[in-house]
Amino acid sequence: MTKVLATSATVASMWNQLSSRQRCRIVGSIAGALCDRSDELIQACASPQRTDPVETITSELLPLCAALKFLGKRGAKILAPRRVGMSNRPAWLLGVHSVVHRVPLGTVLVLGTWNYPLLLPGVQVAQAIAAGNRVRLKPALGAQRASQILVECFHACGVPADQLVLLDSDTSAAVNAISEGVDLIVLTGAAETGRKVLESAAPTLSASIMELSGCDAVIVLPGADEQRLIAALRFGLSFNASATCIGPRRLLVQAANHEVLVERLTTVLAEMPPVIVHPAARRGVADLVAQALAAGAVDRLGRYDPMQLREQGAMYPLLLDRVTADHAIASADVFAPVLSVMGARDIDHAVDLVNACPYRLAASVFGPAAEATGVAERLDVGTVTINDLIAPTADPRLPFGGRGQSGFGVTRGPEGLLAMTAAKVISRRRGSLAPHLRPRAASDQEMLHGALQMLHGAGFQKRFAGLRRIVRSVKKT
Repeated sequence: MTKVLATSATVASMWNQLSSRQRCRIVGSIAGALCDRSDELIQACASPQRTDPVETITSELLPLCAALKFLGKRGAKILAPRRVGMSNRPAWLLGVHSVVHRVPLGTVLVLGTWNYPLLLPGVQVAQAIAAGNRVRLKPALGAQRASQILVECFHACGVPADQLVLLDSDTSAAVNAISEGVDLIVLTGAAETGRKVLESAAPTLSASIMELSGCDAVIVLPGADEQRLIAALRFGLSFNASATCIGPRRLLVQAANHEVLVERLTTVLAEMPPVIVHPAARRGVADLVAQALAAGAVDRLGRYDPMQLREQGAMYPLLLDRVTADHAIASADVFAPVLSVMGARDIDHAVDLVNACPYRLAASVFGPAAEATGVAERLDVGTVTINDLIAPTADPRLPFGGRGQSGFGVTRGPEGLLAMTAAKVISRRRGSLAPHLRPRAASDQEMLHGALQMLHGAGFQKRFAGLRRIVRSVKKT
């Protein structure tokens, strides 16, 4: 056992001896390896929820390869040491020069997800590896083959086998890894899973990034492009069988537009085929819908079959009208093609409905650009898209994370890369000036009090009074 640990430490040391530029270049080259094995990856990602190969290309391979290339080109600059020179240096630190380094955290445990088995864990693994960490990837059940190919591509491009290890998909693999001690846990999953992981991490005080559930709202402003809005909602309810944490779940509409919009949306959604809801989500979705219908919500399409959902997982898109904030489904993480229509008295009410929801991963605002931007700035969520949804979040330059029960911390983008590191500061003092090292003098309090007033007093007169105080103390000395 000791020999194995020593070998792993040696491999990690060799990887960390590479410059961040070298590591990032290797990570960037993995995009080519993924392209070479794209047919295998498309097949490995096929499932009852992923029946269209185009979705694997557009939602997984293209954004993942873009993220890898982004790290290859920009990663080294993001990770570069930051020199803290003379500019804005406190006067009492004259002669001190500091450098802030970004260093690896150590071992990062990535807990993958089933709905996007390549993009989400792939970017997290890539950022952790580029930052110099050892990574343990625990795939979701059903994502083993896709994860295996992903890891093989990293190894083929020069990432040492001990630097990136694929664990078993069983929950016990994650439990064992956490109990043995890791430096960072990155989870993409349900809020309930997040609670369990955090509880397991408490004894070792492992840091965590939680990318959890969503109950995303779409706010419709007066003057919104109705055709664009309906096309976006149709896309969001069908893409990846609607198993997307930032899929549209609530439609917030003011009374003047409510009935016309719902009627037109009903016409479009009535043409959509059913999807297969993931087994893990079926019971919860069926229970929430039953509660909503019992509380007064209306099935506008009339195609909902609870027995079919519970027993087979098949579900047509469901448009629930007259949902109110006190309905459980209005503040729940639903992984199925369900859109709840909620009335908003005005824009302020719509903003309050979004900010009061426990899940605040993302939101969308449809309307004239200036007005929509103003609303977006008031929303307490991780990501806001204007006149669009889902797609812009795949930009490799952008961080992604939520608020409330949607988790904390970020992955992706420069901020996600830095989150895989710790800040290490090295300060050096030049010259012989080191006033804090000399013996205490009787005049120190007067002099330092004067310096405080001179440097930070409010207004010229108070700062000048501080200078005079310093002069008096010097004369006394």
